[in-house]
Amino acid sequence: MIQIAFLIGRILFGGFFFLSGINHFKEFKGTTAYTASKGVPSPAAAVAVTGLMLILGGLGTIFQVYPRESAALIALFLLFVTPKMHNFWKETDPNMKMVQQTNFMKNAALLGASLIFAF
Repeated sequence: MIQIAFLIGRILFGGFFFLSGINHFKEFKGTTAYTASKGVPSPAAAVAVTGLMLILGGLGTIFQVYPRESAALIALFLLFVTPKMHNFWKETDPNMKMVQQTNFMKNAALLGASLIFAF
């Protein structure tokens, strides 16, 4: 039973990041524009690199190929992207502040989970 739960957890966790990476490329123009609006230098390159990190990290987690390295890729992504892209403390609109804070907290929890997988 534990093995089945762990398999399902890996698929859900890795699948979330894999699909997020795919969406980086499917929505490249919009994602790049949003990234640029956050002041990220070379936004197109940043979107491409982080998209690859998510795809590789997600697939590695799902299929247990270099599982620690895959989880570390996800953790690295979350560690650097979360405070830059979800900086709720800079928002003045209360609704956007709430949305960004929710995304920040979600990413913080996912960072914790990725660190558990990595170590």
